[in-house]
Amino acid sequence: MSEIEGGGFALPRSAIQDVTWPAVPAAAAAGLLALLQQLEHTQWWAPERLLEQQLRQASVLLSHAAKHVPFHRARLDEAGIRIRPGRTLYPDEWARIPIMTRDDIQAAGTALHADVLPAGHGPIHRQSSSGSTGKPIESLGTRMTQLLWAAFSVREHLWHRRDPRGVLASIRGFATGKGLYPAGLRLRSWGFPIAALYHTGPAVGLSVMTSTEQQAQWLARADPDYLLTFPSALRALARHCREAGIALPRLRQARTLSEVLSPETRAEVEATWGIKVCDMYSAREVGYMALQCPDHDHYHVQAEGVLVEMLDEAGAPCPPGRAGRIVVTPLHNFAMPLLRYDIGDYAVPGRPCPCGRGLPVLTRITGRVRNMLRLPGGGEAWPLIGEPWYTNIPAIRQYQMVQTALQRLELHLVVDRPLTAGEEAELRRIVVDRIGHPFEIALIYRDAIPRGPGGKFEDFKCELPPPSPAEGSA
Repeated sequence: MSEIEGGGFALPRSAIQDVTWPAVPAAAAAGLLALLQQLEHTQWWAPERLLEQQLRQASVLLSHAAKHVPFHRARLDEAGIRIRPGRTLYPDEWARIPIMTRDDIQAAGTALHADVLPAGHGPIHRQSSSGSTGKPIESLGTRMTQLLWAAFSVREHLWHRRDPRGVLASIRGFATGKGLYPAGLRLRSWGFPIAALYHTGPAVGLSVMTSTEQQAQWLARADPDYLLTFPSALRALARHCREAGIALPRLRQARTLSEVLSPETRAEVEATWGIKVCDMYSAREVGYMALQCPDHDHYHVQAEGVLVEMLDEAGAPCPPGRAGRIVVTPLHNFAMPLLRYDIGDYAVPGRPCPCGRGLPVLTRITGRVRNMLRLPGGGEAWPLIGEPWYTNIPAIRQYQMVQTALQRLELHLVVDRPLTAGEEAELRRIVVDRIGHPFEIALIYRDAIPRGPGGKFEDFKCELPPPSPAEGSA
């Protein structure tokens, strides 16, 4: 009998010798499967029921933080907020909790660490973000936060009905000296958590710092069923494979993380390989925040693990269709509670999903606040350039736009040949038209544009210091 039914996972791994069906999992795997069974039901709950349970859990976390975390105790006292243990807050009461930022986390240090951990949550482990902002975030996690991360990781596989017997390839950041071309890495399984529950095929890995040409050659040899990488690397690979005539006959699906996934990248991948792209939204200090819907290109907030608020500049909830900043509370991190954490990203909330899941919808994740374009007249805007802007100049292989002054943009270009004077003028015109302001635009030719910490790549970077209050309100 096959383990696979319709492309999905069926039988878990059995821990009892010679007992293959019904499978009897090991204790740790059984706990994870029990949590997944709950998630299978809660995803279909009505939004109101989900919010009720989120606020119930958030209120328990808040009581713990007020009693055992010096940073939160001081902030709540300063805001005049008194916590009544055992009482669930209403949404308007929750909205009074002060919002915290990345700077708060770094300044607080161990004052954000709880002096007591509830029974069953430990042990505690330390974790660090990639530092793509230039400021890595050091945070604490527990066995409980790891369990939630594992459950949402498996949920993502189940939602997108992957066959675990296939080959999983990853092109991403690895530790120094690991995953180097031409061999890369080869592992016997897909790794934790999925391999703790199910028998899987092998996994292979390659450093994303490898050139696109070498990545394509390595992929052709690996011939994977699934590919996990950054959107920027996926886009470059799709274009290179199409132009070089490199086929990946077994490739069924691409998975992306860590960067903004554009509609143009989805379209390019589908045109090249005829496959679906599945995106994930997460952060090291928070865990999974949203996963792509199995039936649509938008995202479902993982409401069983995080309370996500979408707020406008005045701090009010954003209506569907209007971009706002993401304020997130991981609901089960009692070692280092992050209450109403402004993570520095913007996204667009959506209406309830036609798939029937009650999990909140994000139609689009637009990017980092730090990478907004600063306008000379005051204020900020998203640099809505998008890849199609240069498709009529095929010599351009890669670009990155950098704002170095209020009136100046640098357009870093990797090209196959020098651009003509007419093409350079056309580039400047397109950028000005798209942005809507006559910036001074300098074209800078590069042999390569390096990736940032963790292998992430950003199409746009703002190198200006944060605006002053007077400038931001102009």
